[in-house]
Amino acid sequence: MMVSKLVSLLLIPSVAAFAPSIHRASRLVSTPLNLRIIDSADWAVDPQFPDSGRRTFLSSIATTSVLTGASAASAIPWFGGSGGGGKGSVDFKAVASDIADIINADPNKGPTLVRLAWHSSGTYDKMSKTGGSGGGTIRFKEELAHGGNAGLGDTAVVWMEDVKKKYGDALSYADLYTLAGVVAIKELGGPAIAWSSGRVDALDPSEVTPDGRLPNADSGPSGSDPTDASHLRTIFNRMGFDDQEIVALSGAHALGRCHTTASGYDGPWTPLPTKFSNLYFTLLNQVKWNKRDWSGPFQYEDEGKSLMMLPTDLVLIQDSGFKKYVDIYAGDQEKFFSDFSLAFNKLEELGTKNLSTAKWY
Repeated sequence: MMVSKLVSLLLIPSVAAFAPSIHRASRLVSTPLNLRIIDSADWAVDPQFPDSGRRTFLSSIATTSVLTGASAASAIPWFGGSGGGGKGSVDFKAVASDIADIINADPNKGPTLVRLAWHSSGTYDKMSKTGGSGGGTIRFKEELAHGGNAGLGDTAVVWMEDVKKKYGDALSYADLYTLAGVVAIKELGGPAIAWSSGRVDALDPSEVTPDGRLPNADSGPSGSDPTDASHLRTIFNRMGFDDQEIVALSGAHALGRCHTTASGYDGPWTPLPTKFSNLYFTLLNQVKWNKRDWSGPFQYEDEGKSLMMLPTDLVLIQDSGFKKYVDIYAGDQEKFFSDFSLAFNKLEELGTKNLSTAKWY
């Protein structure tokens, strides 16, 4: 079936999804159903990466239920107490089965759990050796208050609490959140990714890294341009990823959609937002993407106005270093699954030590 026909026939209604969140310090006002950003004058920027004070992009899922408090810091509960890990044996197949039950009951939760895993890992800095998934710090209100984590405090983190309580201190939050990511990818039709256990939770928020370490939806002038390619390389090279891994990890945009109430952006990347596949790359290559005429931030849409791409998506087909991998993955889903598995496993092990390969499926 031609891609244009696929796009027109397989339209999916709005679901909780894998979308960019706004990475900035803003004043917030709550309504009964959502949280609106009303002032973006002040930015929370990691001093190491001054370009970070813009909209975050990769793996930031915006859910239909977001924070409803007066401010992110005051509204988000603190989870986990002293955490856990290294305090007994865990049947990780059983843990994975419990997570899978949550996803199978509501597949729209799957992309949000991928976001939780991604964001718990994607703060790593290879120079300072800070950040990463090792301490499970995303459970602390200080990190949940980061712009890129909007909505996680009352969705994915909450969904995992009953699983954590069931297994107690033997299961760390850090292991739980990263395991949730690989389980979600598998349950949504993706590959079974190798995963290792042994992360020990941080005891307090002192290990939370500065806001601003996640990639942005747009960098520099509005719209896709070479500054977006430079930005992606700066952010991902900081974690130790090369061009091929950047493109492979970007393929996670096969999942979910953006929501204006959380990120400012709107719409899904593909017509199958709860199906992990290489369709993101196929659509990048074969669909004509035009600037959307609307009051929101700069984004692209297809001619049918049902799908969208961000500037940092489009740059993947404009930059020759990225484009060659888009072409490979668009034509070979098996290759994409293989490379994504390696890159995602690497992502989840950033900032960790003394892990042991676990059998979770």
